[in-house]
Amino acid sequence: MKIGVIGGGQLGRMLALAGTPLGMNFAFLDPAPDACAAALGEHLRADYGDQDHLRQLADEVDLVTFEFESVPAETVAFLSQFVPVYPSAEALRIARDRLFEKSMFRDLGIPTPAFADILSQQDLDAAVASIGLPAVLKTRTLGYDGKGQKVLRSAEDVVGTFAELGSVPCLLEGFVPFTGEVSLVAVRGRDGETRFYPLVHNTHESGILRLSVASEAHPLQALAEDYVGRVLQKLDYVGVMAFEFFEVDGGLKANEIAPRVHNSGHWTIEGAECSQFENHLRAIAGLPLGSTAKVGESAMLNFIGEVPAVDKVVAIDDCHLHHYGKAFKAGRKVGHATLRCADMATLEARIADVEALIAG
Repeated sequence: MKIGVIGGGQLGRMLALAGTPLGMNFAFLDPAPDACAAALGEHLRADYGDQDHLRQLADEVDLVTFEFESVPAETVAFLSQFVPVYPSAEALRIARDRLFEKSMFRDLGIPTPAFADILSQQDLDAAVASIGLPAVLKTRTLGYDGKGQKVLRSAEDVVGTFAELGSVPCLLEGFVPFTGEVSLVAVRGRDGETRFYPLVHNTHESGILRLSVASEAHPLQALAEDYVGRVLQKLDYVGVMAFEFFEVDGGLKANEIAPRVHNSGHWTIEGAECSQFENHLRAIAGLPLGSTAKVGESAMLNFIGEVPAVDKVVAIDDCHLHHYGKAFKAGRKVGHATLRCADMATLEARIADVEALIAG
């Protein structure tokens, strides 16, 4: 089976690493000349709206998926005329627009922060008067890793902010006094079978995920599964989805979904019976889903900007290095380490070892 992937970054790369043992081959459509997934398959260098190359991709592969939601939904809809594409164009259309996403959560009875659609500075001023401060203004599309958003703490922060974010459609969200950030990675097959990984505790810095730790019997696991299950069913979803939540007053409020494999699920490569990457491929290919059970206690730490010396990383017991083969650049995810340990105390010690290496 040959899988087409829209996007050739590290997520596409890890999909190929998971699919190769299953006898799968890969083709990546990505405009970047140095797409890091290209080493693991055919690279069609073209823009995501290039219909000639999209037709070429469709003719070469058995099905198509995508590795990030900046892909236009129109691209997926066009491809769907010629080859199966999972997840669907409709799932992507909703997930890539924060207004559509938050509106879907509200309609499904999933708690969210207060929010308002912002199409002008006047809209922003009115929404701030209604929702209050602090609040967060985010572009409706294309923002990630802290980009395309601004925290508003005072009236002075509001002035001119719509223009500062590019005078594009935005969403204002009321600030949530959360006690923790968690995410749930789920997978749903073509036949509707659904499995969930354990809730993960996430730590961000400057809007970029730094650390994810798989939880032990989290008291909100069942509630998170209920909320995620509603979204999966609503979208008739196929593949892996990640759902990020805020922990608030003993419950959960929805932050956002990612219609793809997700950074907070990287720990599953070594830390689960079947990784999120293999399960995504199983789901879209119509294969039986794999077990999402943990194997030991696991965590993931991102390497931002540069990867420490390989010999130092692999010298840490229980540590597994994943180097993306990308040029080092400030603020860029260039690799990660996953840790799998026998108990939580050892895991905490190993996290400290890797953090010291990053700091050093």
